[in-house]
Amino acid sequence: MEEIKDKSIHHTALRLCEDLKQNPTYKGLYTDVQKLVSSSNVKYEDFKESLSKSMKENGLEAELRNNVYHWVRSQNKDNLCYASFDSFFKKAQIQWEKRIHKSLNSMCSELGIHLARIRFTQDREELIEKWGELSNYDVDINKYRPVYSPKDFLEVLLNLKGPNYKHRGEEPTWDFSHIPIKVKDLSELRTLYSELSHGEAVMGMNTSRYMSSSYAAFEAERIALGERVVLSNHAPVAQEYLKKGCPPCLRKKMWTLVLGSEVKETHYHYYEKLKTHVLQYDLMVDKLIIKDIHLTASNDDQYFVFEDVLHQILLCFSRDAEILKQLSNKPGYMQVVLKGKPSTPENTLIFPPSGVIPFHGFTMYAAPFCYLFDDSVALYFTVRAFYLRYWFRLHRVCGHSQGILCLCLLFERLLQCYDPVLWHHFKKIHIPPIRVVFKWIMRAFSGHLPPEQLLYLWDLVLAYDSLEAIPLLAVVILIFRRDNLLRVTTLQNIEAVLADLSSIAVMSMLQMALSKE
Repeated sequence: MEEIKDKSIHHTALRLCEDLKQNPTYKGLYTDVQKLVSSSNVKYEDFKESLSKSMKENGLEAELRNNVYHWVRSQNKDNLCYASFDSFFKKAQIQWEKRIHKSLNSMCSELGIHLARIRFTQDREELIEKWGELSNYDVDINKYRPVYSPKDFLEVLLNLKGPNYKHRGEEPTWDFSHIPIKVKDLSELRTLYSELSHGEAVMGMNTSRYMSSSYAAFEAERIALGERVVLSNHAPVAQEYLKKGCPPCLRKKMWTLVLGSEVKETHYHYYEKLKTHVLQYDLMVDKLIIKDIHLTASNDDQYFVFEDVLHQILLCFSRDAEILKQLSNKPGYMQVVLKGKPSTPENTLIFPPSGVIPFHGFTMYAAPFCYLFDDSVALYFTVRAFYLRYWFRLHRVCGHSQGILCLCLLFERLLQCYDPVLWHHFKKIHIPPIRVVFKWIMRAFSGHLPPEQLLYLWDLVLAYDSLEAIPLLAVVILIFRRDNLLRVTTLQNIEAVLADLSSIAVMSMLQMALSKE
């Protein structure tokens, strides 16, 4: 048994080493270790101990540990609820992607444009000139429309026919109960979010529960502890720290540490290559990105000031082929030949290079990060890390425990558990409650909650490495507004009741929901 265990550790170590070599930061880390080995601090006769001591003193041990931590987390991406149904979900996703591609091609034919071409010199020069103020970039987007919206995607999910689906006649699909996936119950959520369920003091609580002086003291204590965590440069400790919320002044450093998105010189070079690709190639997806920014962030009082930087990072995001490589289940993509060029490999592009086709609201996955980062490169790599860890699951058909299907089913089960009266009210008026909250879940509440409250919610996503707080919050909000909801009977009036979430205190409401009676 020991021999088998040793072999397993050996093979894991080999795979770890090979994967770390592909990391953009590997070269810099390797160079720093080489310099350390050749220094007088590392003794030949006491090589192992002196090298270990020197690495610790120079911060290289923490950097190496964090790299291993991020690698281990990346190995746990495919946590399927029912692996036997994986092929069913994959087929459904493929069909959905075909519909998206068909819609793209139809729009191109309708508008008389091509998916990809070399950018005209005049267009490229204007783009270079206005790179810092891309909201003023002159491009006609009036005829472009979002490829799909959360409402369209919900229809796809509700019409899934699971392997065990039984025909119900003409009755429309009302919920996700026929999808064979398991989700946590309330007791399991209380165990997961133990800091909240135990009623411990956390950042972001409704301060009326405390004397103002005692909350100020608690906040000062959290800041002092947080500064020590940042100084330790240890990602697992930072993740643990986030479980009680994060003071805004430390959030940027904490998130960067947990996500492993600290930027180095190689990241700046990589970002410049993406920018060069934007300047060189005119992709149809560029217009979709610009259109989405105009429809969302530009019309939002909280985010319109970030228009320019959102244009920059999302155009670069569309060109990032590493995103496609790192996604565990590769999305379908098209290979297109540049307009007016012969069909040769050098004139053929993956469209889009990232494999991600934006939908209506996609911008809001990135917009809240603008409150944390002044540097566009640091902003970009943190947004990318968050997307690759969490957001990509919110617009894909999959059976992952953190996927959109599981989150929808969790919402439905929790609502039935917490408030069966409200659930039956929705049933009586023939309005599936998931239709009311789906846009919240798919966008992780971005654009719906005030930024301050939203960032506390996203603290929890990182802290517990789980998106399950999102459907839980959706349930709590419905219950919070239940008296008014029970008085209305139309979708329009229900949406009016739930339109304004500015008064929602995320941490207080989640703690109230998870506290045992």
